[in-house]
Amino acid sequence: MSATREAKTRFHPGAKTWVAIGLFCLALDFAGLFATDYVSKAVADLPNAPQPADIEVSSVVLDRDGHLLRPFTTEEGRWRLPVDLSDVDPQFIHMLIAYEDGRFYAHDGVDWLSMVRAGLQFVGAGGHVVSGGSTLTMQVARLADEAQSRSLAAKLRQIAFAQKLEAALNKDQILSLYLELAPYGGNIEGVRAASLTYFGKEPARLTIAEAALLVALPQSPEARRPDRDPDEARAARDRVLDRLVLAGAIKANDAEAAKREPIPTARRDFPMLAPHLALQAIAANPEAERVQLTLEAPLQARLERLVAARAAELGPKVSAAVLVADLTSGEVLASVGSPGLFDDERDGHVDMTRAERSPGSTLKPLIYGLAFELGLAHPESLISDRPTGFGGYVPANFDGFNRGTVTIREALTQSLNVPAVLVLDAVGPARLLARLKRAGVTPVLPGDSAPGLAIGLGGVGVTLRDLVSLYGAIAREGSPMDLIDGADPEERRTLQAPVLDKVAAWYVSDILADVLPPQSGSPGRIAFKTGTSYGYRDAWAIGFDGKTVIGVWVGRPDGVPVPGITGIGTAAPLLFESFDRLGAPSAPLSGPPTGAILTSNADLPEPLRRFRHPEEDLVAASPAPEIAFPANGVDVDLGLSEGMEQNLAIKVRNGAPPFTYYANGTPFARTTFARQANWLPDGPGFVTLSVVDASGKSDSVVAFLQ
Repeated sequence: MSATREAKTRFHPGAKTWVAIGLFCLALDFAGLFATDYVSKAVADLPNAPQPADIEVSSVVLDRDGHLLRPFTTEEGRWRLPVDLSDVDPQFIHMLIAYEDGRFYAHDGVDWLSMVRAGLQFVGAGGHVVSGGSTLTMQVARLADEAQSRSLAAKLRQIAFAQKLEAALNKDQILSLYLELAPYGGNIEGVRAASLTYFGKEPARLTIAEAALLVALPQSPEARRPDRDPDEARAARDRVLDRLVLAGAIKANDAEAAKREPIPTARRDFPMLAPHLALQAIAANPEAERVQLTLEAPLQARLERLVAARAAELGPKVSAAVLVADLTSGEVLASVGSPGLFDDERDGHVDMTRAERSPGSTLKPLIYGLAFELGLAHPESLISDRPTGFGGYVPANFDGFNRGTVTIREALTQSLNVPAVLVLDAVGPARLLARLKRAGVTPVLPGDSAPGLAIGLGGVGVTLRDLVSLYGAIAREGSPMDLIDGADPEERRTLQAPVLDKVAAWYVSDILADVLPPQSGSPGRIAFKTGTSYGYRDAWAIGFDGKTVIGVWVGRPDGVPVPGITGIGTAAPLLFESFDRLGAPSAPLSGPPTGAILTSNADLPEPLRRFRHPEEDLVAASPAPEIAFPANGVDVDLGLSEGMEQNLAIKVRNGAPPFTYYANGTPFARTTFARQANWLPDGPGFVTLSVVDASGKSDSVVAFLQ
């Protein structure tokens, strides 16, 4: 027997049924005599018809294209996401109306025919509910009215409220209210939250099976929750499909295919992209339902996965951060503050794009850029890399070796410390800080002290956002770049003064394009610089092509050293991988501007062939060498008294190599670059150790060996 024929047979009234129907109609007439006073009491405190904008919904943070980055619960802890009709699959709307309220667009809030039909079916089924008589408008009235119950008064109140809704709102507005308010189990309300929870996607594209499940759940949201009772959810979905086939809303073969689709058995997590920036956006816009950022959600997702994977490889407690910005607009395209917001071991709640850290060598490009701008140097100018003292401050290169005479280009590409400090002493630390501020950087000096030469090698606090702004200005031929992310409503473009002139900025970019990439990178693809702060606490890599600037930081948020991390070995590979994730080939760097001198050192004007400090006589010559070990007057136990043979290591600091080493006046070693030599004593006793450097300066100590 077909379902249609069975239905007709079921509702064919017999004699007893006709009596019941008569009594039902008589009851309706009798109720009508007293309805006026009863209804007036039931609706005495009826609320005003809510506009869709009046409904409290979850605040959502969106990307530049409107994609969901992260939603937040309402104050009551509900997931009720804002949704428009245009956001929902039209097929779902069609199925919802066909199942719930076929005459939705024809009635005035109450479908009296449906109510009579429901009453007749109730009587015909011997007191069992076959179908409800509530319209979608009445369901909205029930959901929007806080005074809910299942009494006759509540039903009359729903009828009155539904008609009030119809008088105040159009059909699309009423439907939008249903889409936001419909319950889907637990603290899930509205079709958008339900679709994300159960299917992990927006409701714009739904399968027939998914749409049928979303139609079925609000009727009994707790009993039919697929994460608790998937069998009941499946049965409810399939009943919806059968009813829709009978109503002609879907085809029978589509319904059968939909029934074979599995039911979700667990709730999915809501999107949580750019969690740090999203939190800041909501904090800055507490009343906003929607906050739109400049980020690109697909890029953000790719980089979050990349950062999490690389941090895991670096070991426990090591964090990382990546910031991507568009050079033309200054808009932030991705902001990864940590490997994971809830990764407590790595202090994932700390946004390391905004944390003040030592920048290591990453300020050197600006130092040289200032020298270019002031006419003190050219990329091919020669400069001395030799031990040099500056009023007691004696910088040393990262590897402890000096290269002698090099070009400025070589000094920057090899990140030599001594030449950088020499140039900084010439241009002045105060000028460096002033230009950093022009770039939007807020440098933090230790103890609010006056700027000294140490800031050139990392003795100042900056953030990853600061460095991205700085390198963005260099890439833009010196034009400052305001970072814009959309999180702060007070965000304004404020930077105007150039950070460098065009020629100086291009010289720096051209040099940075020559920096040797990590093993996984291609040379010449981007201009970039790395940095490692003192004690291996921070590893940096910031680079740009002709379109995008990316900054990378790696380290521990608590500032504890991480032995082995370096800018080139740790941060640079992540920088190049981040460029790979952009999804587009690298844009070429800009060409030389008018006025750039493209020539070798030999063809430079005489004043530019060699860098000379404006006050060269005030810069100290190489300090005398000092024997660092053994110290003068100490006893050194080498086991000589027991007949052992063991070398004594003599270590030297300062001075200019090569070094010649003496024991009791007799030379025993000469080192070209190394600052250590080994000597084998012939027995215990006192020994006089001496060292002489390339300039003839010397130092001696006396030690007792035993």
